Amino acid sequence: MYSKQRARTGFWFALIAAVLFSGKAIVAKLIYRHGVDATTVLALRMLFSLPVFATVALLETVKASRIQVPLDARTRWRIVLLGLLGYYLSSFLDFWGLEYVSASLERLILFLNPTLVLLIGLLFLKKPVARAQWLAMGVSYAGIVLVFAENLRVDGQHVAFGSLLVFGAALSYAFYLLLSGELLKRLSSLRLVAYAMCVSTIAVLVHFSITRNVSDLLQPHAVYLLSAINALFCTVVPVYFTMFAIDRIGPASTSQTAMVGPVSLLFFGWWLLGETITPIQISGTAIVIAGIWLLARHSSAVAARRADVIE
Repeated sequence: MYSKQRARTGFWFALIAAVLFSGKAIVAKLIYRHGVDATTVLALRMLFSLPVFATVALLETVKASRIQVPLDARTRWRIVLLGLLGYYLSSFLDFWGLEYVSASLERLILFLNPTLVLLIGLLFLKKPVARAQWLAMGVSYAGIVLVFAENLRVDGQHVAFGSLLVFGAALSYAFYLLLSGELLKRLSSLRLVAYAMCVSTIAVLVHFSITRNVSDLLQPHAVYLLSAINALFCTVVPVYFTMFAIDRIGPASTSQTAMVGPVSLLFFGWWLLGETITPIQISGTAIVIAGIWLLARHSSAVAARRADVIE
């Protein structure tokens, strides 16, 4: 029973994280209206979130020192790699791509991520993929392809370059999810996220200092407010919720469940940005929801079987 409840909780964490992460694209689009570029948007995002992650990192370091759990050199380098892949490289490519594609299209491309997670896990980590997972993937991606094609028709030019950038973000994030799953076997979620995000922030600020002037951080109050929202509700909360989900249901199921992101973003983009929404897009979102339901049903069944074995 405990395992089944843990899996259900993990899916809720993953779903909420997906919706909040989707909001990042909406907030970024609103900031772009003030003439701010992708590098500055990312730098402000990380600066506003840094106090939270730095505080958690400090508390977790003190806690670990009390119970004598030091990090070996290999784990330290993996954390550095995690920080560079996840919220530096992936975020940078994502925000850059958002300058060229709509928020809803960006989210759809990012959700090639579950396929990438499964394939990378299969090819490099020899992780098996259940038949039910492939079925859920097939149903979900049928819906995503339907909406994707409609967005291509509506968005017009500049889509190819922006889509390529966002695909690069999805690939980078897929490696981030898999590496997170491995490191969670050694570190707590709070500690791992805090360390990785501090690495990401340093990388982002180094990038910013090389390519921009410090004066570019001086922005209107509206940009600071949106950046604070981006940092807290679209970064800090969903980052931790994603890690909690990975710890409970694994990286593949977490990334698959996050397909609900395009569903939420489709309506948010229409409501807040005035992006087009058509009957075809609505039909596609319904198919995506069906795929998520199949995946959740499969994972609950697996958890129930494990619970029976434990009992």
